[in-house]
Amino acid sequence: MEVCYQLPVLPLDRPVPKHVLSRRGAISFSSSSSLFGAPDPRQLSQRRGAISYDSSDQTALYIRMLARLSCGSASASSVPERRLHRLLSCQRYLHSSRLLRGVPQQIPLHILDEDYTGQARCMLEKVGNWNFDIFLFDRLTNGNSLITLTFHLLNHYGLVELFQLDLVKLWRFLVMVQEDYHSGNPYHNAVHAADVTQAMHCYLQEPMLAKSLTSYDILLGLLAAATHDLDHPGVNQPFLIKTDHYLATLYRNTSVLENHHWKSAVGLLRETGLFSHLPPEDSLNVERDLGSLILATDISRQNEYLTRFRTHLDQNNLCLINASHRHFILQMALKCADICNPCRPWELSKQWSEKVTEEFFQQGDIEKKHKLEVSPLCDRETNTVGDIQIGFMAYVAEPLFAEWTRFSDTRLSQTMLGHMGLNKASWSSLQQEQTSMSEEVEPSTVGTDIGGVATQTDSNIVTATGGTSSKELPQGSREP
Repeated sequence: MEVCYQLPVLPLDRPVPKHVLSRRGAISFSSSSSLFGAPDPRQLSQRRGAISYDSSDQTALYIRMLARLSCGSASASSVPERRLHRLLSCQRYLHSSRLLRGVPQQIPLHILDEDYTGQARCMLEKVGNWNFDIFLFDRLTNGNSLITLTFHLLNHYGLVELFQLDLVKLWRFLVMVQEDYHSGNPYHNAVHAADVTQAMHCYLQEPMLAKSLTSYDILLGLLAAATHDLDHPGVNQPFLIKTDHYLATLYRNTSVLENHHWKSAVGLLRETGLFSHLPPEDSLNVERDLGSLILATDISRQNEYLTRFRTHLDQNNLCLINASHRHFILQMALKCADICNPCRPWELSKQWSEKVTEEFFQQGDIEKKHKLEVSPLCDRETNTVGDIQIGFMAYVAEPLFAEWTRFSDTRLSQTMLGHMGLNKASWSSLQQEQTSMSEEVEPSTVGTDIGGVATQTDSNIVTATGGTSSKELPQGSREP
């Protein structure tokens, strides 16, 4: 007799159930059974960095081999690799060990009253509002904003019923996704993922997309937004490359973080069996298309995607009846959602700016500690939040959202451009105030040249966010 499980509405007034979190080491895939079949208890695979390992998976074996080599050669390296290796995956490994040993989590549990629960539900009713305060929502959900928001949106679009998603598996998948974001990261954490997911929902509501996208497209867009930075270590790609991290070697220094985010998401999909009821070919298509969206967030490929987008718009040949064109628009929507912080109202945008800059500075502190060359924009002694944000808006955000507005010239698009202009002016004003204060203290000191910020950050801003120099950006669309 088949047993059906009824999953209750997300309990906003209590933390994630312990029996859901305590799943480490309990799932394995047998090399002799179907990839989408039931796990074989005779063989236990190991998980590292959110990737499920099978004895027949050569990539997984390669990761393990590199991990051992990196740990074994620490004494011969000029960089203390044991310490650097902890930046990625080790946090999750230690967390798993505590769970397996039965040691309780050292996480303070706060019980929310009905007032908080009610406010969170009220906020969900306005989840399509561009002024949505994800920080407040995260507090009202007791730090479960990503689970709550994604679960709500999947229900909102009718995707749970349409794709016959098992509620227990879906719940478990979302819990694991939220858990695999590093809460210690100032910026690349589960709240950022929730914010990107909410922004993606806003874009999916735009007329050009709403009338063209299929349910499958929407499912991919939401899942990609929720997992696009999964298991992010809090440092950028150049850092992983120059410290000879095993992931940089595995992915040959190409889209290192994005490939890891994608593979981590695939590992969780397979571990939970969220799509195990689908034909194997369909499940693999989901994984492939999910990867295509996540890989598009690589900032080093910004010029590539922007040029292609501009060409389509210039030639007016985008046809959203075409599946490949719809997928490309999803890629552009995710790219916009990923870096939409400058387009939010000042109160929200300023918080995000301070968080991402602090993450840059923390990387710079690590590089100084280990006698490494400090990455561009990562030195807290020579850079300011205002400098970095003005440059980012000028060379990355403005060109992207200008082209998005050409594609979808709606009230939302104009609102985003308006907020970005006001935010840029606000940062310039703060910079000028700081300059004036400095001159009053030291009259001989030359103030910060705001006009020179763009010149300095032109070759640095994309590098700092994990990509390459932006010298190739077309004229008229240069941004940080």
